[in-house]
Amino acid sequence: MRRLVGWARRVGGNAACGPVAVLSGRTEELVVGAGSLVVKQHPQPVPRATLLLADRRRDIFVPPLAASEVGGWPVTLWPRGVPVREADLHGPGPWAAAGGLLATLHRTPAPPGTPPCGAPARVERALDRLAAGPPGFRSKIICDALGTVRVPHARPTTLVHGDFHLGQVVSLGGARRLIDLDTVGLGDPAWDLARMAAWYLAGVVPAEAWTVFLTAYGAAGGPAVVPGADPWPVLDQYARTLAAQTAALAVVNQDLDTAETFVAACRRMLTMAGDR
Repeated sequence: MRRLVGWARRVGGNAACGPVAVLSGRTEELVVGAGSLVVKQHPQPVPRATLLLADRRRDIFVPPLAASEVGGWPVTLWPRGVPVREADLHGPGPWAAAGGLLATLHRTPAPPGTPPCGAPARVERALDRLAAGPPGFRSKIICDALGTVRVPHARPTTLVHGDFHLGQVVSLGGARRLIDLDTVGLGDPAWDLARMAAWYLAGVVPAEAWTVFLTAYGAAGGPAVVPGADPWPVLDQYARTLAAQTAALAVVNQDLDTAETFVAACRRMLTMAGDR
């Protein structure tokens, strides 16, 4: 961590000379706050096309300040935004902003060199981690539930965030913007609605918030679903996939409350499949 902070201070100057705190420490990834900046260590380099896109579309993304390599790891430096507060979740603001941001992203032309979005690979990594652990009834329920997924064909392909949830929305300079560009790429825009849809179906996201989010997305011209039409023929299969991913990671990380919620959702998926 010292090397990361040292690099941030060499590049970012006084802005990085405030308090230091680890913001995230997942496998092969480290995010550290240093003053008013954030330095992130990545498992793979962020594609140059993605960094250029974020710099060009500052209405959507927090713009990058620098990218380099420290200790053999790719690193990036960013302004530090203010995350959505728990108290804000009771109002429509964050949900509407999230829907609008995603719609704008999905309508943005992809620059040359844009890779595929990282959402499918994230699902695979979660299942690999689950398979590497001890077998159990939860693992079987999750894998069986994922076997019920039938992803729709002939879907639009757009720019996609690839790991969207409200933790990826921050306030900076008086506007809400997206962070964590590692998974940005080309894919079905339904991937970016899938986690919110899964959490809504699991009872984690309130119905009112889901409605605000989806309405704002449609009003801003989001192409993943048809405004006014039933969204579930599209979203159901992606929501199932993200419910299984969430359950798998919760089991692996021994997050018992989340595991209970999403393994139960997977069990309902199996029940619904059996009723068909």
